[in-house]
Amino acid sequence: MTDKMEILNDRLFAVDPATLFEAFADPHKLKHWWGPHDFTNRIDEFDFREGGSWRITMSAANGTDFDNHSTFQEIIPDRHIAFLHHEPMHIYTMEMRFEPEDKGTRLHWRMLFDATAENLALQKYIAAANEQNFDRLQAVLDLTAGDR
Repeated sequence: MTDKMEILNDRLFAVDPATLFEAFADPHKLKHWWGPHDFTNRIDEFDFREGGSWRITMSAANGTDFDNHSTFQEIIPDRHIAFLHHEPMHIYTMEMRFEPEDKGTRLHWRMLFDATAENLALQKYIAAANEQNFDRLQAVLDLTAGDR
């Protein structure tokens, strides 16, 4: 068994790389789409620079709060974001790549977890939750399309 578990998701969005990057880089937009369906978010800290801290409280529909803390590792505007997620439960590295294509920008997500039994059991859930993130991101992009 390998020591790392990799989860890959990608989707083509019909916007340019700068618009897609900004949907993450702007915490006012990010709070509306981050996380799976039925979650709301409060961003408590967003120091968007390499070494900067990101703290977000994700609230489930049942009222349970999940305080998340991450540290940005690499930021290349319009191309790449990487961060280390420290808590609450799962330590992982997230890499987001923004690749221009003819009809928009393909967003690639790569998550690396330790290959523990608990993480391996959650692998399908995490991949599905990432797709819900993408659905929510598309909805935010649709709402802000008039701003472009």
